[in-house]
Amino acid sequence: MRFFQRKVFAVMAVSALLCLCASCAKESEAPEIPETETKETSVAEFNFETKTVRLNSGYEMPILGLGTYALEHDTCVNSVKTLLKNGGRLIDTAYMYGNEDAVGQGVREAMEEYGIPREEIFVITKIYPSQFHDPRGAIDTALEKLDIGYIDMMLLHHPGTGDTEAYKVMEEYVREGKIHSLGLSNWYVEELTDFLPQVTITPALVQNEIHPYYQERDVVPFIQEKGIVVQCWYPLGGRGYTKELLGNETITDIAKAHGVSSAQVILRWDLQRGIVVIPGSSSEAHIKENLDLFGFELSDEEMKRIEGLDRNEKHDWY
Repeated sequence: MRFFQRKVFAVMAVSALLCLCASCAKESEAPEIPETETKETSVAEFNFETKTVRLNSGYEMPILGLGTYALEHDTCVNSVKTLLKNGGRLIDTAYMYGNEDAVGQGVREAMEEYGIPREEIFVITKIYPSQFHDPRGAIDTALEKLDIGYIDMMLLHHPGTGDTEAYKVMEEYVREGKIHSLGLSNWYVEELTDFLPQVTITPALVQNEIHPYYQERDVVPFIQEKGIVVQCWYPLGGRGYTKELLGNETITDIAKAHGVSSAQVILRWDLQRGIVVIPGSSSEAHIKENLDLFGFELSDEEMKRIEGLDRNEKHDWY
């Protein structure tokens, strides 16, 4: 009888140990992929101390960084390195920008020269509708051009024929670990309502044009309430409009009150709305300035004053 009891206890002990090991192994795996059918959603909160937000994919993403639209090769390499040298960790590129190779070079050189671990750097790229017919080729090309091991996030650049099918192929690359998170660019309420039920992995991010003259006050909460992070391109109004926006009397008045620049006020306004910012610049001074957003805070009254600038004025066709 005692032998039988000892045998039972031994089996129970081994079973418990196996369960514990399995649990530990599960915790060490990559974040679980969220599925649209089962995931409970909640608005992702920005951590202003770490300057990051936890995506619904389980990964941490910086809440401010660098947009590389229109930056040519050498300029792009230098801008990426400047950002990383000064503490920025988020870089946005795209197939259509023609500079994925430059972004990759800037990242690799910064890692080597400044000792920055790859896992601290977050690179976003996009595939264009003209690539939707061959998404595997598009993703493989982006991986090759960037040459940084994996893509932190890949977006569909904007809706187009075959977008759902292309996204489903991107989901396969997530499962293989070649892409960590997925997202969309230039998707609004109607497009998202149609798109989301057709895919398995919930987009972690939607990137749209947002600035004080085009605030998307209905679209932003619609996206955020689904547990999806919002990111803005053209945060300073876009080429041809930046000067006017930075010179806006309301913006300059608030900037003077805080002893900061107009650009810093606008970018801080975005952050306080829970919107990730990726202003583009080739200027070292401006890149540093655009990262310096945490020494002041806009009051509720100042936020409302900027809200009053909305004109529903879009500056690009997307």
